[in-house]
Amino acid sequence: MRVVFAGTPEFAAAALAALIDAGFTIPLVLSQPDRPAGRGMKLVASPVKQLALAHGLEVATPPTLSLKKGGPDAEAVHAQLRAVGADVLVVAAYGLILPQAVLDIPVGIGRGLTAINIHASLLPRWRGAAPIARALEAGDEVTGITLMQMDAGLDTGPMLACEVVPIAPDATAGSLTTTLAALGARLIVDALRHPDELHAEPQPEVGVTYAHKLDKAEAWIDFAAPAELLARRIRAFDPFPVASTQWRDAPLKLWAACAQPANADAPAGTVVAIDAQGVHVATGRGTLCLTELQRAGGKRLPAKTFLAGTPIAVGDRFDGRRAGARP
Repeated sequence: MRVVFAGTPEFAAAALAALIDAGFTIPLVLSQPDRPAGRGMKLVASPVKQLALAHGLEVATPPTLSLKKGGPDAEAVHAQLRAVGADVLVVAAYGLILPQAVLDIPVGIGRGLTAINIHASLLPRWRGAAPIARALEAGDEVTGITLMQMDAGLDTGPMLACEVVPIAPDATAGSLTTTLAALGARLIVDALRHPDELHAEPQPEVGVTYAHKLDKAEAWIDFAAPAELLARRIRAFDPFPVASTQWRDAPLKLWAACAQPANADAPAGTVVAIDAQGVHVATGRGTLCLTELQRAGGKRLPAKTFLAGTPIAVGDRFDGRRAGARP
């Protein structure tokens, strides 16, 4: 079986590694173009591209696959896809829209499957770009992996297989991504080894939700929200975009927190207590205890260690608006 793979982040790299280890022939890998990263803003290849090159696989990184927008460059990639003679296209967190013309290129396996997506949710809940973070933010108790037959819609294709994963109370987007990446890798290998056992089922029409892409602006915590929601957002925004606040005009990153039901008799954002557990902050409902924090240029630290070098005091105010931002 000849498998073309399309993916970009670590989540996708886990699936590509599993396909390589399983011995599938991978004539071409698609990934997003190199992006600037780090303090020097040097161009860095995606995890999928790095893994593919390490195994000597051919890689293409088109900025778009739309023939209308991409012109000759997109046409060249379409021609490359046709030339490699793929049986199936496997997609995992690629980040680019795949037009129907691309989905139709592979020959097909099993019952005519040409393109399979590894999606990190139990469809139709959390279609879209950030299903793991949105599940955490919403307080879902379970999530999972759905293998989906791709169509031109946004995660709307028929479901081929799925497996449920419980969400631990302390799960972050990072830890849950690692769990789901391993599951997705196992499911896609099993699916390609036994394609005739895959049965496409239309997604239910009820229960559809959309996981909109995370935006850096969301990182700034509004303490007027309920403590439980804020605690979930802090976990959902770890490792990106990382929940943040302002303290004495200095930005602080908030890496971990727990919600406490007792209301504080103070305006939202006010530090009402500091103890061995952490920094207790009044919110719109309940109190949020910050247990892991980070100053600009510093390390993320447990609250006790952080407070030894940062003189936060009872009565201080945290502001969810970035300094200089418009109200």
